[in-house]
Amino acid sequence: VQCKSLPVRVGKSKGKLSICNKVCYAIGGAPYQITGCALGFFLQIYLLDVAQLDPFYASIILFVGRAWDAITDPLVGFFISKTSWSRLGRLMPWIIFSTPFAVISYFLIWFVPDISQGQVMWYLFFYCIFQTLVTCFHVPYSALTMFISREQSERDSATAYRMTVEVLGTVLGTAIQGQIVGKVGTPCIPDPLLLNIGNTSSVAMEEVNITHDTGSLTDTRNAYMIAAGVIGGIYILCAIVLSVGVRERRESSDLQPEPVSFFQSLKLVMNYGPYVKLIAGLLFTSLAFMLLEGNFALFCTYTLGLRNEFQNILLAIMLSATLTIPFWQWFLTRFGKKTAVYIGISSATPFLLLIIMMESNLIITYIVAVAVGISVAAAFLLPWSMLPDVIDDFNLQHPDSTGHEAIFFSFYVFFIKFASGVSLGVSTLSLDFAGYKTRGCSQPEEVNLTLKILVSAAPVALIILGLLLFKLYPIDEERRRKNKKALQDLR
Repeated sequence: VQCKSLPVRVGKSKGKLSICNKVCYAIGGAPYQITGCALGFFLQIYLLDVAQLDPFYASIILFVGRAWDAITDPLVGFFISKTSWSRLGRLMPWIIFSTPFAVISYFLIWFVPDISQGQVMWYLFFYCIFQTLVTCFHVPYSALTMFISREQSERDSATAYRMTVEVLGTVLGTAIQGQIVGKVGTPCIPDPLLLNIGNTSSVAMEEVNITHDTGSLTDTRNAYMIAAGVIGGIYILCAIVLSVGVRERRESSDLQPEPVSFFQSLKLVMNYGPYVKLIAGLLFTSLAFMLLEGNFALFCTYTLGLRNEFQNILLAIMLSATLTIPFWQWFLTRFGKKTAVYIGISSATPFLLLIIMMESNLIITYIVAVAVGISVAAAFLLPWSMLPDVIDDFNLQHPDSTGHEAIFFSFYVFFIKFASGVSLGVSTLSLDFAGYKTRGCSQPEEVNLTLKILVSAAPVALIILGLLLFKLYPIDEERRRKNKKALQDLR
């Protein structure tokens, strides 16, 4: 009896996490969200109006960078699985040693090199390098959940802390980047056709514009670098807190099943109907919000003419999303997850149509921002809530095949990141075809029409298509309850 009780007693003592441990673990999730939010909202307008790249080349940078980011997830996961244990653990060395290089590459994304040729390669290189290094941080960090405790309840609690900090990280990233950059207005060049310049020499007018804009553009570039420095400092601080406050426990892995071959596991997962149907629906709805995220700053600046307010509007979206996540958590528990999908994600569509049907109005724009934030919260929360249901259903259908959880999650992330690259690349290329004018105070009507399509018509169409695909998703509340009871009986 004493021999049998000893492992239980040791497991409990080693598995128990203090609140400090959970907070330190959760803080490690902030860098990925802060940098991702800053890049998602601001990189496109930065490349076009601050770095002054041609929209065609900007679209290449955005697409290739995000596509490369998608590819690196399974690659890094594979290399981590082959990593030997060290004194620091198996996962923590990846987090520690990737951090300083990730921060340097992140800062250099927001630096405008003084070179006439090679700017495109500069941004493409450092964007891809940063995406690789932040993946070397985030993939082992995500896997660390399974190695911080033996107790499932403790891991679930730590994950709840993590989700809270990650949502706050999105607000922090938007606030830091937006407020620092927003203090310095990006200079623009007026359209000569819109100016009553009379007999004034156009050459003289151009010289005045250049003289006036040079200092302002330098201030804007400095503001982006200051924001990058602040975010880089937070990145390093979070990595230090994580490495000091969390100990990777090798014995936690004893409970994990022996993994099957990667390709065998991938074949099983990709042939599983509920997973494919869920991913298809989520892919289109996620693509809708990615189009909105990537183009909203340009839409506010040019189409709505709210050049000095767009950073505050973006912050309103993220604050609204953060504050309403608890509501959606209660709603899906009370009314079911499929109902939450339909109501939560579709709630933004009338407001997206409203913003392009009415004249530019600051109050209406803030109302739309809050409404979109409420819908973003549902889109952020529901995938991570529904994927475990698919895995439970899969485990019941394939009781003799275990260890596929990482494939389910990693390929969901892969598809979403690839879709993000497509959305950014296609939208920026569309602006190029429409005749986007770098640093213009105003844009041609074709550009404004394109921006309206990218932030309203296209997202609404994608949301409708995604919700129609959700009709095919077979796991409703009744099936979920049956699965839960069946799994309890098996355990």
